[in-house]
Amino acid sequence: MLSKSFDTGSAVGAASEYPFRVIVVDDSAVIRGTISRWLDADPDIEVVTTAANGLIAVQSLKRCKAEVVVLDIEMPEMDGMAAIPELLKIDPDLQIIMASTLTARNADISLRALSIGAADYIPKPVSSRDSDAAANFRRELLEKVKTLAGARRRKTKEAPLPRPVSHPAPAAETPKLDLAGDTPIRLRPPSPLVPLILAIGSSTGGPQALISLFAQLSPRLSLPVLITQHMPPTFTTMLAEHLQRVTTIPCSEAVDGEELRDHHIFIAPGDYHMTVRVEETRKVIRLDQRPPVNYCRPSVDPMLQSLVEVYGGRVLTVILTGMGQDGLEGGRAVTEAGGTVVAQDESTSVVWGMPGAVATHGLCSAVLPLDRIGPEVEKLVLGR
Repeated sequence: MLSKSFDTGSAVGAASEYPFRVIVVDDSAVIRGTISRWLDADPDIEVVTTAANGLIAVQSLKRCKAEVVVLDIEMPEMDGMAAIPELLKIDPDLQIIMASTLTARNADISLRALSIGAADYIPKPVSSRDSDAAANFRRELLEKVKTLAGARRRKTKEAPLPRPVSHPAPAAETPKLDLAGDTPIRLRPPSPLVPLILAIGSSTGGPQALISLFAQLSPRLSLPVLITQHMPPTFTTMLAEHLQRVTTIPCSEAVDGEELRDHHIFIAPGDYHMTVRVEETRKVIRLDQRPPVNYCRPSVDPMLQSLVEVYGGRVLTVILTGMGQDGLEGGRAVTEAGGTVVAQDESTSVVWGMPGAVATHGLCSAVLPLDRIGPEVEKLVLGR
């Protein structure tokens, strides 16, 4: 459980005039206070209120205009799962981040929460004595709050509320948001090479996107599929189980040393990079805990770079919704080898960071809404 000892301190800069507005919901007063202090210490964030359960959060949202809710799962009166639909009734564009301890049960609940409207999840540190875990939690929380709130403002084009001031405010300026979507996109022709492997990278919004994608794909898709989704341990195990429910293609969390198989989906386990190597005549999966790449482990880039070494240009890559730019260097390696990259478009992405990076750097043969990616993959693989 989080405790006061997790408060690692922060320098507070000049307050932003249009901070992102957040509600923190947790039945533990200690956790509410700690998370609120972390968020309020950032000049771009304002915690407008806190709540001890989902019912109070719903009532608070009616009074307080908020853009993001950090929501616990297990709470009295109304838990996080019950609160999600009620919160979204009030504001369908609300960005909800599920925060829970890292257990198999909570991982499963978090994935189900994503399916009913939550935008993202973040595992709480298990021990109050693990300062590194606390620092990572804090960094990830701040990044997700600001990225999701920024994406919401970009989508809704709502005028943000100014921070209350007791003195005349300076002239208003347009908040500085990620404007990657304003960059022209240059498409390249798809590779004439028939792909021998499909590699998918995703992050924020990825579980929902993956489930949607594999529900579209034909069981005739016979090549191996590798997925790197930014997720902690336990969550990736649950993701494999959730994906298996929507597809007839066998799906499992990857195991170090296992041989690649056609017509099988392999998911990188949380906290391990997944790569492919040729050993004697066998193509095998290797898992390792080298340092994070793009602050991520697993990371998309090492996976794609290893596939190029094994398959050359016969790699088909799909980059789905996610924050950051993991997959950019790997995608560049794929295209330079003669392979094909397809990205999810901005309108259907929860966050257009990862797909936006490969799209705006001219690496893609197609940038498509999520419901058109499955047919595009089948066309490229099956020659339809």
